Amino acid sequence: MTHPTSVRLTTEAAEHPYVLERAFNTFDAAALDQLYEPEAVFVPRPGAPTAGPGRLPAHQDFLALRVPIRVTPRHTYVSGDVALLIVDWTVEGTTADGTPVRIASTATDVARRGPDGFWRYVIDNPFGTATGTAPGPG
Repeated sequence: MTHPTSVRLTTEAAEHPYVLERAFNTFDAAALDQLYEPEAVFVPRPGAPTAGPGRLPAHQDFLALRVPIRVTPRHTYVSGDVALLIVDWTVEGTTADGTPVRIASTATDVARRGPDGFWRYVIDNPFGTATGTAPGPG
């Protein structure tokens, strides 16, 4: 039996991308999904948003590469309990079957501080303003 890997949430909006990095790099979709509000939107491919329970399979598809992510936050803008996060990210490495992978983009994300003081995604748009199709799972 496997158990989801727990990842500690943050009370600082600017730290939320680093929490995502730690959660993503567990390759555990349930651990990653802890970073989202229940009905939050995740956009695994430009033009293909998913929300609520649909996020878990979308996370599983992306994590199936089993290649780590690295994040570089560019901007964090906070107004009250809402934050806009602009984050450069790269998934780069080699899959288990030896296939080289490099996917990179700039995310445009919205997070909200919950009543418990922790930040969670409301909208996670990893491909930011991209309008075409992105390489990767799906």
